[in-house]
Amino acid sequence: MPHQNTIAVILAAGKGTRMHSDKPKVLQTVLGETMLGLVADAARSVAASVLTVVGHGQDMVAKAHPELVEGFVLQEKQLGTGHALQVAWDRVRASGASHCLIINGDTPLVTAEVVEDLLETAQTGADLAFITAVLPYAGTFGRVLRGAAGEVTGIVEAKDYDPAQHGPDTGEVNTGLFCLGVAAMENFLFSLTDANRAGELYITDLVGLAAEAGLRVHALRREDAGEFLGVNSPLELASAEERLRSDIVDRLLSSGCLLHHPASVVVGPNAVVEPGAELTGPCRILGRSKVARGAKVCAFCQLTDAIVEAGAEVREFSHLESARLEAGAAAGPYARLRPGAVLMENARVGNFVEMKKAVLGPGAKAGHLSYLGDATVGAGANIGAGTITCNYDGTNKHQTEIGAGAFIGSNTALVAPVRVGENALVGAGSVITKDVPDSALAIARGRQSNLPGHGKKP
Repeated sequence: MPHQNTIAVILAAGKGTRMHSDKPKVLQTVLGETMLGLVADAARSVAASVLTVVGHGQDMVAKAHPELVEGFVLQEKQLGTGHALQVAWDRVRASGASHCLIINGDTPLVTAEVVEDLLETAQTGADLAFITAVLPYAGTFGRVLRGAAGEVTGIVEAKDYDPAQHGPDTGEVNTGLFCLGVAAMENFLFSLTDANRAGELYITDLVGLAAEAGLRVHALRREDAGEFLGVNSPLELASAEERLRSDIVDRLLSSGCLLHHPASVVVGPNAVVEPGAELTGPCRILGRSKVARGAKVCAFCQLTDAIVEAGAEVREFSHLESARLEAGAAAGPYARLRPGAVLMENARVGNFVEMKKAVLGPGAKAGHLSYLGDATVGAGANIGAGTITCNYDGTNKHQTEIGAGAFIGSNTALVAPVRVGENALVGAGSVITKDVPDSALAIARGRQSNLPGHGKKP
């Protein structure tokens, strides 16, 4: 549960030049979710409110995350992490929070559990708490300095680190995850200087200032740094994505999910796969999809924000986006269910059937090669191959209604708005432009003519 006395500040103003991308680094995706979105989820799990410091590409960030816009703070010039926090500090003060959590927007593997541990440490005995990690090669990460008794004395950025002055490199680095006592940091934050090689204001300098002043500074040392470190390049992004994918798959297997070829199964961090569900790789379950116990997703499928209920099956090479399969329904192979597509209980769509904003009633079937858009199909109806609901007139979309038990012959065009009644029969090859009454037969095609002697010469 969020702590009412805590506010989070996400640092998301940087460009990320090493990504070689026009969009802000924090909008790069991990398992279908932006890095900023994953960080915000972790922050919201513990903080009553969240501020996001934005700068480069702020319009793109706002478009991708409208839910965060109310908490946007603009850093017009990127003058360092300390400057970013200074820019946000008026709103931190105004929140009345006693503690301020600082998270970099490019750390997608940070979990709510880790953030909760840090917050608890700060609230129970530290004016400033932060997480450190030990790396075999510290690279560009800020080095943590400790005194003779092991106490933290400061953090020195890699560009400014000098073994002769600061002592041997222990490999202990700053992960960028801080929790500050708001009142305790008030007098230090605006004392930061840019007297360093980068000419920037660093949040990390607060550690040395606080330690020198005798404040309580606590470092939570973690041996495994992978989940805390920022993503700065395509290689690091791929590594983070694979680590998260593997962790999710391991958790699903441990919970009782049936995963075939798990090395090629991708399940997003916000998706739900219940114990007893069956997935076969390669497949991708992304967004806020849900696969229920007893449901089955076959190989080469992708689900995005889709729901597959118990006993339903998504067959090979099918794509579902914001669609729902109810109990016992089946889609595919090669089905495409777009937003608003619903297969009710025991309904079936087969190969090369596309649906959008369409509902297939209980037990209804659309076997192959059909498009159903802006349509309602009643229980037990049968849609023949090549059927199209002509829902768009060039300006507006219109509805097609097909009654329960109706039979639509192959190669039929239903020109909306139109209704085919219950138990009606539409002859193959028809173009239906008028409503068909219940239990009626509709044929809308030219009469066949056979002309003798016009065939192939013997």
